[in-house]
Amino acid sequence: MNHLVRDWMSSPVTVIDPDSSVSYALTLMRRRNIHSLIVSLDEGHQTTYGIVTTTDIRDKIIASDRNPAQTTVRDIMTIPVLVARPDWTLKECSIRMQEKGIHHMPVADEKNTLVGIISATDLFIAAEEIGWDTGN
Repeated sequence: MNHLVRDWMSSPVTVIDPDSSVSYALTLMRRRNIHSLIVSLDEGHQTTYGIVTTTDIRDKIIASDRNPAQTTVRDIMTIPVLVARPDWTLKECSIRMQEKGIHHMPVADEKNTLVGIISATDLFIAAEEIGWDTGN
């Protein structure tokens, strides 16, 4: 049986404006107990997505001794990001995350509308709850 991203992703997604301060991002992440925020960027007729994660905070704020109140999300976000599709299998998602060395992926439908986010933690939970049937 194929287990799909749509069945294990988190939704709705917390989205932040790229011009928000990193301090605001930190507050959102802490209060919602999440490890990433999606940044939605409208470029003409197409929306692209960025992401800011706890790893970005660690590497680009704390380790770099930057003031989060004086730094915008745009300054530290990762862009562009690989976007998952809801109909991907968890295996396909896991392989792509591994190849890119990432732990979070926004999920968008065929119209590029954001519908969720999937994380390595979601994959971990899926593996625990459903086991892993290899067909043997």
